[in-house]
Amino acid sequence: MSDCDRQPRVVEDSFGKIELPADCHYGAQTERSRRNFPICMDTDRMPLPVIYALAMLKEVAAGINAKYKRIDELQAEAIITACRDVYLGKLDKEFPLSTWQTGSGTQTNMNVNEVISHKANEILCGKGNQQRVHPNDHVNCGQSTNDIFPTAMHVCVALETAWKVLPSLEKLTEALLDKVVEFKNIIKIGRTHLQDAVPMTVGQELSAFTSQLNQSISFIKRQLSSVCELAIGGTAVGTGLNSFEGFDQEMSAGITRLVKKASHSYSFRGDQTGSLIDLNFVPAENKFAALSGHDGLLQLSSAFNATATVLFKLANDFALLSSGPSCGLGELLLPPNEPGSSIMPGKVNPTQCEALSMVAVQVMGNHFTVTLAASHGQLQLNVYKPIIIANMLHSCRLISDAVRCFADNCVSGLQVNSAQIGRYVRQSLMLVTALSPHIGYDQAACLAKYAQEHGLTLRDAAIQLQMMNPEEFDRLVQPKVMAFPFGDSSVV
Repeated sequence: MSDCDRQPRVVEDSFGKIELPADCHYGAQTERSRRNFPICMDTDRMPLPVIYALAMLKEVAAGINAKYKRIDELQAEAIITACRDVYLGKLDKEFPLSTWQTGSGTQTNMNVNEVISHKANEILCGKGNQQRVHPNDHVNCGQSTNDIFPTAMHVCVALETAWKVLPSLEKLTEALLDKVVEFKNIIKIGRTHLQDAVPMTVGQELSAFTSQLNQSISFIKRQLSSVCELAIGGTAVGTGLNSFEGFDQEMSAGITRLVKKASHSYSFRGDQTGSLIDLNFVPAENKFAALSGHDGLLQLSSAFNATATVLFKLANDFALLSSGPSCGLGELLLPPNEPGSSIMPGKVNPTQCEALSMVAVQVMGNHFTVTLAASHGQLQLNVYKPIIIANMLHSCRLISDAVRCFADNCVSGLQVNSAQIGRYVRQSLMLVTALSPHIGYDQAACLAKYAQEHGLTLRDAAIQLQMMNPEEFDRLVQPKVMAFPFGDSSVV
């Protein structure tokens, strides 16, 4: 048992006295919530990015409130220092609350207010001395949970998306583009309805995914502008009561500056690499809508859902094309990263594909949850905020981590089985499509049927039926020409 558990301290609020661990920074409201909502607290705590975003916003608010004499300079300086300790991850253990709490996020907002005020008072007065910074009057000055919590939701999702999701998707796209170029001249048989179709190249096949991923990236970027619209300044119901005119503008400008300044120094950034998108936060045009609905987050979740469908197909196609190695399609050779079976020696499974496909399914499920939660706003306030942000951040992290993992551990080491691919091309009866303009559809169909029934290649069948001589067949049926009907430069 820790010293914190053995030495309780007693605090008092409007509900009476309550014991807290002696060295903990949170206060009575946090402790009451911790006791009242012990729901999956080991697995479903309020995500730290929400905490960090709240702390950043409260740092900005402290500076603005001091500027307009709503709190004094010493209080503001102490609050700002405490806020930085929070979003730099120095006080993570002080945020024990579950996602499953009040639907407005009030308990988490107060958890942050209490920790910041306690830390600020330590800075100002030393432990045990008279309180000078109050969690509501000073840390929460000019704010309501109803506007600061959705603002934090938007800020943290924007940061996670811009700094983790998009760089990871760009990394995967670049890795696939490298393979498009590497395999651009390898002719293979395309498949539709899982049946043989006409020739194409492996590069062309992979280029479909690079195009879809680029569309997903563009879709996500377009939605970010809506997510950068903030509810701050609406306070309780959207009117701005107990705030002041212009507070929303200054808060939006302040968080924009702080995000740019902090971009390389705190936990949102993590160890991810990639180009950073400049985020420009602005006040929401209609604060009533910003409190009662979450359209911006829902639209971004929709973009994640669309991205997940691309990733799901990518993973499943890779798994299918690599099936075998002896009794499947066996066209792709995935990197053998680890043993695949506890009973079958030498078996290697498409584990990266399976992980990515499961991630895609989970992201789709998260989107369904966000959709339901976003539709359940009641009058002036949506009260499903914690579940919306938990699922949004879960999708951000899943896409970011899984996509980077797939790029590094699957795509980068991808090779093709040229011999197998070549055999399929030579054996395919769908090469007959090139003959259709010359001998007619019906004759071409008869030729393909004859070849299949007699176990012949298309070439041998055409010669045997005296439809054409070998030279004429070779002139008319050229898989590379079929893959590039308008010349090599027309298609990847």
